[in-house]
Amino acid sequence: MTKSSTTETVGESVYRRIRSDIIFGVLPPGHKLRLERVSESYGTSISTLRELLNRMCAESLIVAEGQRGFEVAPVSADEFRQVAELRLLLENHALEQSFSAGDLDWEGRVVSAHYKLGVMEKRMLEGQRQDQELWKQCDWDFHHSLISACGSKVLLDAHAGAYDRYLRYQMIAVVFRGEIAAREHQVLLEAALARDWKRAQTIMASHIQGCVEHALREDNAGVFGNVPKRAANAATKGTDIDLNRAPKARAAKASQRSRK
Repeated sequence: MTKSSTTETVGESVYRRIRSDIIFGVLPPGHKLRLERVSESYGTSISTLRELLNRMCAESLIVAEGQRGFEVAPVSADEFRQVAELRLLLENHALEQSFSAGDLDWEGRVVSAHYKLGVMEKRMLEGQRQDQELWKQCDWDFHHSLISACGSKVLLDAHAGAYDRYLRYQMIAVVFRGEIAAREHQVLLEAALARDWKRAQTIMASHIQGCVEHALREDNAGVFGNVPKRAANAATKGTDIDLNRAPKARAAKASQRSRK
């Protein structure tokens, strides 16, 4: 969920676009990435595309299948729990460091980020769910602001990677816990201003674990079921996604969610 730079290269721009489409479910789990078609859709060479896909393999967003190419990484309930545990471990450690070192500027970042997130959560609660990406960007900005004074770029980078893998599961499961999550964010704000990192850690555990259990409990579509690989491939065989319409597909997906 990190924001792109205006001076980034074409390759970096394509990397961010593909990565975003995976995280937000435009490219679903198990979808095979045909190099010629993907390179044409995203406007990059096959050699550059291979480099980008291998980079995302290292992030566990894509799986390389030897000579058969690449596919979007599958999902499972077990991995969701593991990713959530990793995010919680990193975030709670960073909270302690950040709350102890944070200054007035840090407080300002936290308050500002929470205000924006609160506005988006209010819209979501009112049924305005057409802008899922902005909502999750605000969610990222708030959680990142809480740990931004931890003093470790290595820790922040590791947390960002874990957060995005966790976010992918949220988007696939269409998770919005409404007032519960909003209240937890409010308590996290209060704990930050009081420098009460122990209280924040307790709330964070409830916040992250509660999301996982909610997603698994409400998994009526069997998103996290143990579907055999061959069956999953058969389900998508012959059904290509129009990658040129990725932004439209994402908007349509969000519109469908808003009617749920």
